[in-house]
Amino acid sequence: MKTAKERRSSNWFGRDGKDGFIYRAWLKKQGIPAYELEGKPIIGICNTWSELTPCNSHFRELAESVKRGVLEAGGYPLEFPVMSLGETLMKPTAMLYRNLVSMDVEESIRANPLDGVVLLCGCDKTTPALVMGACSVDIPTIVVSGGAMLTGRHMGKSISTSDVWRFSENVRAGKMTNEELAMAEAGMCRSDGHCAVMGTASTMACMVESLGLSLPQNAAIPAPDAARKVIAQLSGIEIVKMVKEDRRLSDILTRQAFENAIRVNAAIGGSTNFVIHLLAIAGRMGIQLELQDMDTFSNGIPLLANLQPSGSYFMEDLYYAGGLPAVINALLPHMNKNCITANGKTVEENYNKAVSYNKEVITDLHAPFNPLSGIVVLHGNICENGAVIKPSAASKHLMQHTGKAVVFEDIDDYKHRIDLPDLDVDENSILVLKNVGPKGYPGMPEVGNLGLPAKVLAKGITDMVRISDGRMSGTGFGTVVLHVSPEAAAGGTLAILKDGDIITLDVAKRTLQAHISDEEIAQRKAIMKPNYPVATRGYVQLYQQHVEQAHLGADLDFLKGGSGSEVTRDSH
Repeated sequence: MKTAKERRSSNWFGRDGKDGFIYRAWLKKQGIPAYELEGKPIIGICNTWSELTPCNSHFRELAESVKRGVLEAGGYPLEFPVMSLGETLMKPTAMLYRNLVSMDVEESIRANPLDGVVLLCGCDKTTPALVMGACSVDIPTIVVSGGAMLTGRHMGKSISTSDVWRFSENVRAGKMTNEELAMAEAGMCRSDGHCAVMGTASTMACMVESLGLSLPQNAAIPAPDAARKVIAQLSGIEIVKMVKEDRRLSDILTRQAFENAIRVNAAIGGSTNFVIHLLAIAGRMGIQLELQDMDTFSNGIPLLANLQPSGSYFMEDLYYAGGLPAVINALLPHMNKNCITANGKTVEENYNKAVSYNKEVITDLHAPFNPLSGIVVLHGNICENGAVIKPSAASKHLMQHTGKAVVFEDIDDYKHRIDLPDLDVDENSILVLKNVGPKGYPGMPEVGNLGLPAKVLAKGITDMVRISDGRMSGTGFGTVVLHVSPEAAAGGTLAILKDGDIITLDVAKRTLQAHISDEEIAQRKAIMKPNYPVATRGYVQLYQQHVEQAHLGADLDFLKGGSGSEVTRDSH
């Protein structure tokens, strides 16, 4: 346990002479009494509030609840902003900027007189970005998620983001009018908060709780529920305790904690984006986590949570049924129970009394909602370094499938040709999209769950095998192979696939194979030319030059690990 004189903030506010004078005097201009800077833990509140990030639009108010907790526990809170990533608005993709935000967070924490930090995050990329940045500094840290929005309503039915994909296909197939689509749009987002299904934002909230970075119940409390403010205040109290006990991210984020998170993600039917973010976080902590671990530790874990897009219910329902604690309680026989969490208690101590109040929403190990769950990692000549598929969101009849490739060179080629009457495609074809990976787009957008061709939709077909080096929204579904590595832009075999190539997907055997000889692949690669936009300046150029492939987490290579929290030189 550190004394007040040993805390980071004392290197700013505990100084004599000119430097201490400047550090204290300019902060006091906000009306801060001198005693607030005399040994109290200084707690940073890292806020991703932005009107351009609708999921996080309530964070100003949530920050006030955190501040109350910090003050109650004897700390002093200082709120600061970092770049905010609005998943629904940012072009070309918010994922392009995840690593940039992590740099913003890392340097904002390290450069300032903070003893501990509360991360306020909700929208898809804000959570992993903030956690990645904080990991590279490694001071006491706790996460407060923003919570999911209320479940949408349309024509007497519950709806949410997963329905966007269904509505889109119904309009294209002539089963839904544009007027009906506008009505659904008006009823979709009824409150503050992120997507109301087990999309990426909800998956990230569950990820941080299962890693031990938040208080129990953080993941599922709806954004408008008063309990969200309560847990924010309790988290403010807890971060002060964490500082006093010097409990850091490196104490919590052990190899065993990452294994726990993978198991929980399987049980909730979490987003495939979980893979790429967890790998990146592990890289910042120096934890040896590999893509194959996602399959290994998912294996044998059934789907316990009946939530869209893999099931029927919504995040509101998960909370009312007992929240993530009830899921973790059911999983305890498979969990590393002794992992320490943010509140100093073990996983077993936090969750051994949790109860499921609705067995239709949160089921048991002996009677799961679906025996298929988790993330399956595929290998083959199309994906030498791996690719992923989410079985619980796929169609059983397509889990072993052979078909002819219909290849799109990039997203513009896809948009131009997908609905052409003369497109040579049927329901047995396999759609292949290139150049939507980290380098190739750039940024690896969520376009992997390609809309089906118009002529196939007209037959009433709702799913086909789709393959790309891109990602898929956690709200999406279908038999979609994602994160193909190496990507096309990095010279992977995906780049040389042509219309008519025969491809076999075999999920049970963990294989994705093009029926092309090694000699033919080598010949095609020898004449292959790059076919993706290359940035000539700024962050995007830096990103394309340094981003790692999907199987490594798509972090920037020079950001792996951390630089710690020490700053030895003054600014005056």
